[in-house]
Amino acid sequence: MVSKDRNQGKNQLRVGRLVKAHGLKGALKLELYTDNPERRFVPGAAFTVQVPEASPWHGKDITVREYRVMNGNPVVFFDDVDDREGAESLVKAILWIDQDDDEVEDDAWFDHQLVGLDVVREDVVVGRVSRVEHFPAQDLLIVKSGDKEVMVPFVAAIVPTVDVANGRVIVTPPPGLFEELPDAEPEDASDADASE
Repeated sequence: MVSKDRNQGKNQLRVGRLVKAHGLKGALKLELYTDNPERRFVPGAAFTVQVPEASPWHGKDITVREYRVMNGNPVVFFDDVDDREGAESLVKAILWIDQDDDEVEDDAWFDHQLVGLDVVREDVVVGRVSRVEHFPAQDLLIVKSGDKEVMVPFVAAIVPTVDVANGRVIVTPPPGLFEELPDAEPEDASDADASE
């Protein structure tokens, strides 16, 4: 997903959301939108913060002081956030980072790159991506398939291949996700016998 062009047209990648304060020393639990948090959240890394206009953080950047995993949860500390009260002022903030022109994160796409791609299942086009919905647990591809919309969880197990260059995503959905596929209807053996 791309933020508004606050930085003179630079694309920005959404890399995380601050979920809640953790402990008393300014730590925040982090919901990750990146597959490489150890590279993104290095000490000194700066992020643009998306917060409501009333927030004291509106229009400011924040800098990582420390990143670690505690009890299986990613936790981040920022410069100038030294106590729980400071951390709570950042809860629900979304973190964005400038995308370098020569850098594309593995398994990360902008919404505009996905919308309009053909959705292919077993070499058959079953629909087209009409939009992307972002939810805390995962993103969903909304696929226009015939006259209905199908919500496809945007996870590697169901969408193993995104091929922007060739205009398609390959899906391996569980049975029933695309129920009205013409090639998904079993052939009736008695019909086959009758045609011989």
